[in-house]
Amino acid sequence: MDIKKIKFLREQTGVSISDCREALDQNGNDIKKASLWLKEQGIKKAAKKSDRSTGQGVIEAYVHSGGKIGVLVELLCETDFVAKTQEYTQLAHEIAMQISAMKDVKALLKQEYIRDPQMTIEDLIKSTIAKLGENIQVKRFYRLELGE
Repeated sequence: MDIKKIKFLREQTGVSISDCREALDQNGNDIKKASLWLKEQGIKKAAKKSDRSTGQGVIEAYVHSGGKIGVLVELLCETDFVAKTQEYTQLAHEIAMQISAMKDVKALLKQEYIRDPQMTIEDLIKSTIAKLGENIQVKRFYRLELGE
């Protein structure tokens, strides 16, 4: 097993070293195929966790465009420990930025992620669920724009 490929895949995906090793094993040491495999596995893991109770989390506030757009997002998870992780708080921030950039935020989860049009916000959340191992849900959000 090529440790450089494992390290590269780990840096690209953020999943555990053992999962990266397994992905490469399952996909003939092909980084591209292993990355897709990890994404599929993450979606499966997220589906298994969707019924878990989410009683912890954060409220993220984001102000954009010189104070003309403001967003509040309530993002829930299962434990206070995960709510304090950098990955989780970064996800809350990314979702808030996504909401600030969109005029129509009714179908937030199905929208293309502004940083990567290949994925939706739902995909972004599921990939974070796969990394952190907990159910994560957007409970509610508010977008305010000056003059609207």
